Amino acid sequence: MLRRLMTVLMLVLLAAPVGVAAQESDTPQIDRSATGGAQTLEDILRRQKGEKVDDTFRREAIGGDAVSAPGLGPLGGASDPELWRALRYNEVDVTTSTRGDLGKVLVQDGGMRWYEFRQGPLVTYGGWLLLGTIAVLAVFYLLRGRVRIDGEKAGRTVTRFQAFERFSHWLLAGSFVLLGITGLLTLMGRMFIAPYLGREANAALLTVSKLIHNNVSWAFMLGLILVFVLWVWHNIPNRTDLVWLSQAGGIIGKKHPPAKKFNAGQKLIFWSVIVLGASLSVSGLSLLFPFEMPLFAKTFGFLNDLGAPGWVGFDPLPTALAPQEEMQLAQLWHAIIAFVMMAIILGHIYIGTLGMEGAFDAMGSGEVDEAWAHQHHSIWLEEVKAKEQTATPKDGMPAE
Repeated sequence: MLRRLMTVLMLVLLAAPVGVAAQESDTPQIDRSATGGAQTLEDILRRQKGEKVDDTFRREAIGGDAVSAPGLGPLGGASDPELWRALRYNEVDVTTSTRGDLGKVLVQDGGMRWYEFRQGPLVTYGGWLLLGTIAVLAVFYLLRGRVRIDGEKAGRTVTRFQAFERFSHWLLAGSFVLLGITGLLTLMGRMFIAPYLGREANAALLTVSKLIHNNVSWAFMLGLILVFVLWVWHNIPNRTDLVWLSQAGGIIGKKHPPAKKFNAGQKLIFWSVIVLGASLSVSGLSLLFPFEMPLFAKTFGFLNDLGAPGWVGFDPLPTALAPQEEMQLAQLWHAIIAFVMMAIILGHIYIGTLGMEGAFDAMGSGEVDEAWAHQHHSIWLEEVKAKEQTATPKDGMPAE
């Protein structure tokens, strides 16, 4: 045992100066004579650190004598390094029962990169984005308080949203909340649930989450289409939006700028939901149907044709992607967009509940007080009253 430990220590000491010299050159030269041409401890350490390793010596060994040093070869038929080396570099003809390209990939480097990014930067930055958004909203509420209706309520209400509009909104909102919760459980369950409730409880929870996530996604896409069709014409930007933005919508200060049915802030929310929601839907469909809807290979090819990678100094993007790579990229993109959209929706929920008096009534009962409507959507209120006067003349007789 002591002899083995001394051998490992000697290898580390010998590898250290070689590693320094390797970093100084573009192509590190590693002495593999001691291992008969096989990879050394330095190769393993560099790979663990994420540094570039020249694997030519392993690739070229396919079909040849990979290890010539005595005592370093396979132990009889217990190991077949030639087969696994060929699998490692996708240079072997494999026959599988699945009869598909996906089943033939037994070793795939991208899986580890995907896992490390998923468990590291994705969870870290995504979690801080959500927590930071909640913290900012809490501080804003403490400093600004709730936006109240100026003066007394009018006591008369006006219809803000019809029943079908509210149904479409809550279909989209409710499905997104379920998707967000189940998505977070799926992404973070192993890190934050399994250590406390156990792996079996986490597995059962994730099984239910996956079932809900995959099926509720259809309701989300339907709600997204309905909301777009119902409100797209009301969310076209106009000059009134510039005035609203210049006065911060009345949230900061005491001014209440005029607005139509949707103000500039609501339009920003609308287009964020439509664009990000469409991206979520497409990437989600790609995850559900990876063979029928590969997303990134074609997208990368289109960007390469435009020369987009060169605009920021990057090399052309890869266009030959295995199904596993397509799913890994789609999952990461899906999660990143979801985090951004959840942060935006948190702000939307805040304004519609705690942030503004009377705002929830618009999507609750659909009726809002005229004083609230005049304060936040004065142009829209004037248009509604003008239509009512046209439909009912002053003499009380219906217009012909």
